[in-house]
Amino acid sequence: MTMTPEAVAEAPDAPGPSGAPDDAAEDAPQLAPREATRWEKLREDAGVWARRVRARAAIIAEVIQVTGWVVIGIALILWITAFALGWQEALVAAIVATVLALLCVAFLFGRTAYEVDLDLTRTRVVVGERAVGALKLANRTSRSLLPAEIVLPVGSGRGLFQVPRLQSGEEHEELFAIPTTHRGVLAVGPVSVLRGDPLGLFERTHDRRQAVDLFVHPRTVPLEGLSLGQMRDLEGLPDQHLARDDVSFHALRDYQPGDDLRHVHWKSTARTGTLMVREYEQTRRSHFVVALSTHPGEYRDAAEFETAISVAGSIGLRALRDSRTLDVRTSAGKMRAQTGRRYLDSLAALETTKPRDGGIVALAGILAAHSPDAAVAVLLCGSTVDAGQLRLACARVPFGVRTLAVIADSRLDSPVLRRVGDADVVALGDLDQLPNAMRKVLS
Repeated sequence: MTMTPEAVAEAPDAPGPSGAPDDAAEDAPQLAPREATRWEKLREDAGVWARRVRARAAIIAEVIQVTGWVVIGIALILWITAFALGWQEALVAAIVATVLALLCVAFLFGRTAYEVDLDLTRTRVVVGERAVGALKLANRTSRSLLPAEIVLPVGSGRGLFQVPRLQSGEEHEELFAIPTTHRGVLAVGPVSVLRGDPLGLFERTHDRRQAVDLFVHPRTVPLEGLSLGQMRDLEGLPDQHLARDDVSFHALRDYQPGDDLRHVHWKSTARTGTLMVREYEQTRRSHFVVALSTHPGEYRDAAEFETAISVAGSIGLRALRDSRTLDVRTSAGKMRAQTGRRYLDSLAALETTKPRDGGIVALAGILAAHSPDAAVAVLLCGSTVDAGQLRLACARVPFGVRTLAVIADSRLDSPVLRRVGDADVVALGDLDQLPNAMRKVLS
């Protein structure tokens, strides 16, 4: 049956997918959001006040020192004793302790609006050198500032500087030197303005400058006149392995599925009637790998670990100067070694890892998996590694990679050289023995 336009206009709306008209959703009443009950509002307000109280308590805990807590505790005990037992002596002592605490609190008030400038002449030094810097404070306000104490944290310690009263526009400068006896990364700062009482009951600090990292690099020695591995680049020496794509032509062979058609030798193909492709001898890039064990059980003491790090730094820097592609791996993972500065920064922050991360044997396996085409591999470990472990580690290095194992042994007065399989092994007692030992190995 055909419906006229009038019938179409008078027909009811067609049902939607659910059987209801399309505008049913529009006609349905909208649910208003439920208002929070009084109990929920009270609980929310209580949570807000609890967070504020915790924040204030944390601030108070930082302000009150150990001596201050002792004085406050004694004052409370004396007040309780005076009212409970009626002792006049306890009442007098309680009043004295309370007045003393209130007088010390008064020292916390005062402005600390100094303009602080922390300047380190060098942010990277070698262990044993002194890092020199300057701390400048200026009063840029319209009023004078009372004398204050400036705190400069350096690693786990801190330096204290007494700042005199500064008039408006006046400046004060303090010079300091940081001795570096250990390798590491020291956080210098943030500079804090300290206000406190003479008795040390209360102390208030305000940070004025962000911390600056001071990198204390390990000591290294130059390896002048030593070539750590042959250059195997575009003009380098080919090896016995054949490749489908390289720069050193070897011979022609029959085409195999997957060969690149760009290497087809068309003249030979036309002469023989068989598709012929070029075959090349594989050449290696100058890829230099340093594998440093950070397993704590492989070092007799901390001095051996520092010697191993210094040896790794010296060899790695020489490889970078020779334009080698340097790949440095430790038991904790790969290190950044794109430039000499980044490499030394990474060594400065290096620490021993957990024993589960494995030692030199596991590290040699990681080296074989990630750097199979390396030209030279240097394995570094401590004196507690026995001959069996060292032999197994050298055996895991891919065939054809020149391997050098360096053992840090603090008991040796002179270097000891020997062979383990195809690897040269050098045992050192001190970093200064490295240049002569390397000359004997490379000669």
